[in-house]
Amino acid sequence: MSTQTAVVVGVGVERGLGAALCRRFAAERYHVLVAGRTPEKIAPVADAINQKGGSAEALPVDTTREDDVVRLFDRAMAPGAGREPADLVVFNAGNNQRIDFLDLSADKFEQFWRVGCFGGFLVGREAARRLVPLGRGTIIFTGASGSLRGKPGFAHFAAAKAGLRMISQSMAREYGPLGIHVAHVVIDGGINGDRLLSRMPTLVQERGEDGLLGIDAIADTYWAIHRQQRSAWTQEVDVRPYREPF
Repeated sequence: MSTQTAVVVGVGVERGLGAALCRRFAAERYHVLVAGRTPEKIAPVADAINQKGGSAEALPVDTTREDDVVRLFDRAMAPGAGREPADLVVFNAGNNQRIDFLDLSADKFEQFWRVGCFGGFLVGREAARRLVPLGRGTIIFTGASGSLRGKPGFAHFAAAKAGLRMISQSMAREYGPLGIHVAHVVIDGGINGDRLLSRMPTLVQERGEDGLLGIDAIADTYWAIHRQQRSAWTQEVDVRPYREPF
């Protein structure tokens, strides 16, 4: 029996959304390509999956480098004996930081755009190039509340995320009729993972029970999108803790 292949781009620490997505897909018997910029972070994610009987491999990828992204999809579409080419791709790369608009340098603005938007374009384009001839597959982009509105100090982040959202919409309208399900997930709230908690260690106590988004719960939503019947595809869904104001 052959194994399907999934690609998760933008994997960091083990207690993060990218790693949770990898574990979720591996639990569904997918071979997972764990792609991220830092080998020291993605290797433990892949190792943990393999040690628990799953199938994963770590691939260092800088999503702002076209050659890196092309090589990733070359691997995704020829994953090895007993494995089917990828039919599930997630772009989860991005970063966030509050910067006063008057202090925002051109280089910093471009850096956020390159990671959060340009990287999504490269991954989306390569995924479409490989999946369209096959007439099947799912491409999911990770968004944020900044995809919909800009807040003070986050113009650079919102610009990148809003651009990524438009990429997902354009792709969905172009490639949905060709059998490719393109979706965008708006994560509206703080994620209960190491990145946020390392910066704000008391946040869980302050927010209370279910005050932050659980990474495994978010991963369940991504899997549900992939499994949707094509007669009722989601293009965009938003998720937030039940206590989050919106």
